[in-house]
Amino acid sequence: MNILWKDKKQNLTDVFRKEKIHSCLISRNNNFIFEYFKNKKQQSNMHKINSCTKSIASSLIGIAYDKGLISSLSTPIVEYFPILVKDSDHRKSTITIDHLLTMSAGFNWPEMGEWGGWPQMIHSSNWVNYVLERPLAHAPGEHMNYNSGCSHLLMAILQKTTGTNAQEFANDNLFSKLKFSDYIWHKDPQGINIGGFGIHLTIQDMHKMGQLFLNNGRWDGKQLINGDWVELTTQPVFLTYKHFGHYCRHWWSSATSEDERFYFAMGMGGQYICVIPSREMVITITCDTKGDTLIPLHIIECILKSDE
Repeated sequence: MNILWKDKKQNLTDVFRKEKIHSCLISRNNNFIFEYFKNKKQQSNMHKINSCTKSIASSLIGIAYDKGLISSLSTPIVEYFPILVKDSDHRKSTITIDHLLTMSAGFNWPEMGEWGGWPQMIHSSNWVNYVLERPLAHAPGEHMNYNSGCSHLLMAILQKTTGTNAQEFANDNLFSKLKFSDYIWHKDPQGINIGGFGIHLTIQDMHKMGQLFLNNGRWDGKQLINGDWVELTTQPVFLTYKHFGHYCRHWWSSATSEDERFYFAMGMGGQYICVIPSREMVITITCDTKGDTLIPLHIIECILKSDE
């Protein structure tokens, strides 16, 4: 498989070697058409998928919503965190689950700025309280600002509504259905699975998440995630970071042209699960976590342009 890369016709494998990509899987119509592994270890290695975790977290909220465990996305989160009633900024009581999903809760949260991609809640003894105590920079719903704290609050809510932690809920309702080979999901000091990052998966299991969404939530003839949820959570909502694309509900969305849009989960350092519905295609990439997060996205865009 060849792509046009920097004005030269190159073999895709050569591009991956040059850009220090660890592994890549490409499928079309649920059949693999390309695979690349830097070495044999990468074929079975569990990758720290970083913020690709967020898209899985969103999927779990969708499953809980479909089961009636979460009654409405417009439910104010003060119902789950009553401590917000005492906050001097009464606007916090209007933050909803959907504001968390779209990262428009309004918290002052410079994760993409002065924090350099690392949410400072990781240095706190109580991550949930750290997020809730952050001041608001905007009224809820007005502005999207990248915030792993929103994702973590979602997993805290999931734990409150299901009576179990996110990992157990995921295993019962998603991971075991997809027959994940193995995985790790780290927790915060209170035992809440980290919603914004913290999952380790093989690239094969990462790819299954992309295929599941490509198939509108169906797997082996069973509806694991409601198709309406797949549609809702992958639709563009905010354009805050033009170099990434639109933010949806814990997915990103971009386009190669006016007629073709694709969506993707993205993790720091170059972890991607990309779904291109118009081509029945899924592209999954893992990369060195110290690398440029945008490099794999540029490669994906080149792959799509060369495939036209």
